[in-house]
Amino acid sequence: MPFKVIITRDFDHISETAARIVTEDIRNRSAKKPEYVIGLATGNTPTGLYKHLAKAANTGDFDSSRLTSFNLDEYVGLPGENSQQRTLHPESYSFFMVQELFGLLQKKFGATYVPWGTLIDQSVLSLEMESHPEDWQAQGADKGKAIVIRKDPGSDYLRWVRQEILDAYREKIHRTGGIDLHIVGVGGRGHVGFHEAGIPFEENEMLLVKLDENTVENSVTDGHFASREESPQYAVSMGASLIYQAGTVLLLANGDRKTGPIGESLLMEPDCSVPISYGHMLAENGGKMIYVLDRAAAEDVIRNRGAIEERGIKIEDISREKASIKVEDL
Repeated sequence: MPFKVIITRDFDHISETAARIVTEDIRNRSAKKPEYVIGLATGNTPTGLYKHLAKAANTGDFDSSRLTSFNLDEYVGLPGENSQQRTLHPESYSFFMVQELFGLLQKKFGATYVPWGTLIDQSVLSLEMESHPEDWQAQGADKGKAIVIRKDPGSDYLRWVRQEILDAYREKIHRTGGIDLHIVGVGGRGHVGFHEAGIPFEENEMLLVKLDENTVENSVTDGHFASREESPQYAVSMGASLIYQAGTVLLLANGDRKTGPIGESLLMEPDCSVPISYGHMLAENGGKMIYVLDRAAAEDVIRNRGAIEERGIKIEDISREKASIKVEDL
């Protein structure tokens, strides 16, 4: 089974190790085809990796103009009078990617895509859902729910959301030939992107998600938004079944908050209660699943090493390697 766990020392070591994996994959695949397609995530965990990648591109380790990127997710309901203002909001994932990666590149990617959540007017969406309850259903065993719009809704707006926001993004990915390598993080309950715990895998390649109340409250408490009214209530996201169609999925995790879902995902069979467990399906279907963890996130891996390795998962502990480049030095 092509499933590997790499245990590193700390955040800087995660970033450097992951950057080497990504750069090598870009070189290898670019030698065989003209375009390389990379999947990108937001959040604190990949920021160090992105700095390393920008440096590698700028020093000629690979040609960034041959890269096309697809991001995992984007908010619906960011403050702003129109889609342009919402896209440029400091908390939008489009803004994040410019700040953390795209703006660092001397030679830009050939094309970049972020799910088109900022095109959706949240107030109109809410009104249409209230007016047409027969056009959609909520799916999920926990607080975060997938809003599944039927194929032939009576609401023109909900039809547009399904066809032009959700289906169109999935189809664009497929038209490129699929994602070569996807960078992902992991949430505290084992979710990936906004594929929340309990949302079914089946027929949910692209998701419109109603965020759970804790997510909304935390966004205010953490200072991302001034009030609950300004905080998005929905998001657009790739689902696990689309994410794990990539040739390689590179999952990054640091800190003890991720310990439980990391260990659980490696020991269990794929189940939507821990969405990252879908990585077993990727490995079984011939793709590569790679976890890059710091020692805190890997505590359960270290504790259950024998049982995990019995499943055919290779564990490589490089946490004792000598420190080299720190992210702040880039």
